[in-house]
Amino acid sequence: MQRNMGALVMMRSGEFGFGTQIRKSPYFEATVRWGARQFSVYNHMYIPRDFGDPEQNFWNLVQAAILCDVAVERQVEITGPDAAAFTQLLTPRDLSKVSVGQCKYVLITNADGGILNDPVLLRLGDDHFWLSLSDSDILLWAQGVAVHSGMDVTIREPDVSPLQLQGPASGDIMKALFGEAILDLRYYWHREADLTGIPLIVSRTGWSSELGYELYLRDGSRGDELWERIMAAGAPFGLKPGHTSTIRRIEGGMLSYHADADICTNPFELGLERLVDLDMEADFIGKQALRRIRAEGVRRKQVGLRIDGPPLAGPNTAFWPVRRDGEAVGKVTSAVHSPRLEQNIALAMVAADHAEIGLAVEVAMPSGPVPAQIVEKPFFDPRKSLAAS
Repeated sequence: MQRNMGALVMMRSGEFGFGTQIRKSPYFEATVRWGARQFSVYNHMYIPRDFGDPEQNFWNLVQAAILCDVAVERQVEITGPDAAAFTQLLTPRDLSKVSVGQCKYVLITNADGGILNDPVLLRLGDDHFWLSLSDSDILLWAQGVAVHSGMDVTIREPDVSPLQLQGPASGDIMKALFGEAILDLRYYWHREADLTGIPLIVSRTGWSSELGYELYLRDGSRGDELWERIMAAGAPFGLKPGHTSTIRRIEGGMLSYHADADICTNPFELGLERLVDLDMEADFIGKQALRRIRAEGVRRKQVGLRIDGPPLAGPNTAFWPVRRDGEAVGKVTSAVHSPRLEQNIALAMVAADHAEIGLAVEVAMPSGPVPAQIVEKPFFDPRKSLAAS
């Protein structure tokens, strides 16, 4: 789930430049106190994107734990007698066996089979669903679809603001907060919780490919209190304030919407066939288009790249062309240097006839052309054994 971060709002002369037209999260003041240095705009809200050295943020994540303000993951809440049927209408993933208390990674597609969002779905009740969004206006899309659906549903954005507690020490921190019973929570399941009066939904999910939890605050007035409670409980375990790690998410092959996927991208190009059930009885938006795409095959595919040369100074800020024998065959969508792998790694979209593991290509970087090789993705822990442990 969660996510191209856009332009940054940066510290200038000791002050942040913030406007009132973009919303602040319930954790905003806490993140500033704890050292947030840069912010980005995501789902019409500010999100902290810098607490110092991004490489140190990565090591904090993979060696201990970090706490991230991801209140920008807005919830689209779907309730009513037809909530289950309506939610299925939005996604090509079969939801018929999703239990109350379960989460699923899903895609939302339009009539052409293009991806509008890749949220995590939470089923809170038989007729109660949340879509925990990446960066696009699915609230408006869902309300528009509902107008002409003939279904009895209510669609709104509730007062819900997630935090991500991620890293190998996150289980110990959750135990310190909630007791031993919280460790029974399974991967991609959720439950209601109460932290001395703070109402929460807690899930075993997160955008890190590490062991982690998301805490969905259901009362925005308690945001500062919740942040401080978690940081205090996590101090003995090395918890640090942090931000979602570009390094770790590219290592894990996780998508950032607007970078690695968008409305012009379909699930088959991304290798996400497992999220599309074209044979289920239920209808969904884009079903006919995706049947046609599957039958015809795709013209491009997402691949992993290892890029030669010195370590990248930071993530790419443009789509670098990928070339083969001087011909443009695709583009790099996300690139970064992994200090753990000691490699420059990237996700790229290339012509299907060039999506061959081991193929030598060239990346046209701002400094000039650099050799690269198409490789398997994810780059680290491909079975997600860390997150699911």
